[in-house]
Amino acid sequence: GINAEYGDQLVNEAAKYRYRSGNEYNCGGLTVRAPWGAVGHGALYHSQSPEAYFAHCPGLKVVVPRGPTQAKGLLLSCIRDQNPCIFFEPKILYRMAAEEVPVGDYTLPLSQAEILKEGTDVTMIGWGTVVHVLLEVAQMAQEQLGVSCEVIDLQTIVPYDSETIERSVKKTGKAMVVHEAPLTQGFGAELSARLQEECFLHLEAPIQRVAGWDTPFPYVYEPFYLPDKWRCLDTVKKLVEYM
Repeated sequence: GINAEYGDQLVNEAAKYRYRSGNEYNCGGLTVRAPWGAVGHGALYHSQSPEAYFAHCPGLKVVVPRGPTQAKGLLLSCIRDQNPCIFFEPKILYRMAAEEVPVGDYTLPLSQAEILKEGTDVTMIGWGTVVHVLLEVAQMAQEQLGVSCEVIDLQTIVPYDSETIERSVKKTGKAMVVHEAPLTQGFGAELSARLQEECFLHLEAPIQRVAGWDTPFPYVYEPFYLPDKWRCLDTVKKLVEYM
């Protein structure tokens, strides 16, 4: 619904206000909170992940937290940023009550990815809810395959932290990007292109993407649509067995 309801104001007004006025005016402090991602019963309307739509618009910052602590820290940073920000909130977080959140003033820097688990064999990149899947996959890969995976939470979609992911991929030589949005033109395509351009001589296998399918989000078949741990683990196997 975010695209249809107020996408025009965000893309054609807020994002361009600073440029249009020659930096005389801006939309600093404008932060739009929006539900995002699958929740188990959202179906074709309420399980969408539209981050790639807005990442394509210069002037907007796009942020997706993975948990309550990140939600607080990144949201406050968005509010204080002098650029319009879209803060996508994974709907499953609304039902989480299992994490201690800092009580006082607390911020996390925008445009800075976080390495949640260090590894040496495969780099796994994600954001939002799927990060928790990747942490489980990393454990499964270690136990079942003897493969050491590095897990990175991108956190800010644009402008994203290319330095952290490039450094990781140059170390491991193998990379996979995982997101809930459809595969074609998903933000994983941008990351794959950037990594291919900057890390080509370090790559030991083609960069892989694990994502939703190129269909409307199905209600009954939602578990089969999402990039679950089994699809991700199969991709890890494909990477390590390449050549």
